[in-house]
Amino acid sequence: MMMTRRTTVPMRELLSWLRHHEEPVVHVLKLMVEIESPTDNKQAVDELGAMVAKEWNRRGARVRLLRQRERGNHIRADLWLGRGRPSGQIMVLGHLDTVYPLGTLKKTPFRTANGNAWGPGTFDMKGGLTIALAAVDALRALGVRPRKKFAFLWTSDEEAGSSSSRRAIEAMARESDAVFVLEPSFGLDGRYKTQRKGVGEAQLIVTGRSAHAGIDPERGINAVHELSLQIARLLKLNNPRRGVTVQANVVEGGTVTNVVPGYARARIDVRAARATDVADLNRRLHAIRPILPGAKIEVRGGLNRPPMERSAGTRKLFDHARKLACEMGLDLNEASTGGGSDGNFTAALGIPTLDGMGAVGDGAHSPKEHVVIRGLLEHAAILAGLLATA
Repeated sequence: MMMTRRTTVPMRELLSWLRHHEEPVVHVLKLMVEIESPTDNKQAVDELGAMVAKEWNRRGARVRLLRQRERGNHIRADLWLGRGRPSGQIMVLGHLDTVYPLGTLKKTPFRTANGNAWGPGTFDMKGGLTIALAAVDALRALGVRPRKKFAFLWTSDEEAGSSSSRRAIEAMARESDAVFVLEPSFGLDGRYKTQRKGVGEAQLIVTGRSAHAGIDPERGINAVHELSLQIARLLKLNNPRRGVTVQANVVEGGTVTNVVPGYARARIDVRAARATDVADLNRRLHAIRPILPGAKIEVRGGLNRPPMERSAGTRKLFDHARKLACEMGLDLNEASTGGGSDGNFTAALGIPTLDGMGAVGDGAHSPKEHVVIRGLLEHAAILAGLLATA
């Protein structure tokens, strides 16, 4: 939550310092991008984690590896730039992993052109990792003494649902007064994200009975037909007015055309904008019953990442961030999005959370992924101001 008395922070000087140090900031981003880190490759993610840990060690942080057996290790870095005892803790959250398989860098290498930096993971979210380092460098260079200590958490599995990191994220958030999430910003004007939908995946598995499609189709129970009927039923769960979406996006079933399929499965994307809709949506998913005689239905999963609603605490954080930006002559706006992030977890605990504070750019998860270098510097300055005054 916000303090009524705040450290005076020279916003224009912070931005000026960062602009004069654009080259080393971009160099750090380049080093990160050139260490490929797909979620499902522990060795690769840990290589990037080691590089990030080294950067924070160089800045005097106390760095700990939260070791994982299957996924990459999470990195926690605690840093105190003030004097005496800190009055609280600010959490900064991001992730090391990307969606790109090893070898992507050969096809789309890191490069800079026309004020942009291109390459896999620049936008989501190695630009955010770079912003955190640059913000701390600027604070130290200008001798700003924050009131609170910083706790940085860089996780290894956000792109795969955060199953191994959620406990650590929530534990750190409970110790913190506010959470800043360095996921990519919204739009080329760099809007922060103050509201996100809750997200999950359900699986609808149908078991029927195989039979010859020509000789004795009546002996079969067509799992694909059952699944089709269920998908039509699922459409009725959509409620655009309340921000509820249910979509069967991956479907499989059947073997050859002359066999009645005995198995079919759909993977279903589930999203909700309001916490009050989550339990009801999950209940209705798991209440699905077969339509065709003899068919069997199994439902797995559901909505497991809670919505990030625009709370009063988040609104106050954003208003403060906007004032800091204004002091530098920048116009900062906010946005809501249907995508989820680890900020959903911290916001659901009631901790004021600002998301989308990372890179400005476009093309996430595509060969056109890039960041606007100017935006890296501007968002680093805003983050520095917030770290000093929140």
